[in-house]
Parts: sequence; C-alpha cells; structure tokens
Amino acid sequence: MTDEDPDDVRRDFGEAVNMTAGELEEWLGTEESQAVGQKDGGDESTGHASGRRIVELLRTKKDDLTAEDLAHMRKVHGYVARHLAQQPAKEDVETSRWRYSLMNWGHDPLKKG
Repeated sequence: MTDEDPDDVRRDFGEAVNMTAGELEEWLGTEESQAVGQKDGGDESTGHASGRRIVELLRTKKDDLTAEDLAHMRKVHGYVARHLAQQPAKEDVETSRWRYSLMNWGHDPLKKG
C-alpha cells in the first residue's frame, strides 16, 4: 500500500481520463475497442476490462472510493502516462491501435480540452 494522498490520486486519474463515463461506455461497445489489447487467456483484453472498471469509478462518489479503487486509479494514470510516451511516429493516429488502446483506458489523445 502507498501513503499517497487520495486527493492526488483522484487528481492524477482525472488528468489521465479525459472521456466521460458515457463516452467510454459507448466506446467499449465497439468492435474497435474489443479488437485491441492483451488478452490473458480470456475473451476480454486487460484494457477493456479496465475500461469497464473506469466507467464504474467515474460514477462513484469521492467518499465511496475504496483503497482498491484508488489503486486502480493509480494504475490507470501510470498506464496512460507510459502509453502516451509511445505515440507512433508515422502511423495515422486516428485509427491506430495505439489510440484505441488508450481509449479503452479512458483517454482519447485526439480529444480537445
């Protein structure tokens, strides 16, 4: 367990996740969303499962967040930060697996604001 301030975790998570719960939920229902990511023996990728959890977190009140929720929020922030650093140089980002994977984790790199 970490001694990190829950307010810092929530702030970092909010900076990493730039999609709303509704946007993410709609995205997760697409074929593109389900076609990317690492699958560990199941039908669903790690990122897709994380996306479903992120939707729940976005709909959870601050005071109702558990230690496990905060741990997942830290994981999301770390994943998005690492993945953003790996942006493809020449690939068309709009339809790239890189973007689709990030979107499964709640971050659309093409979203303004």
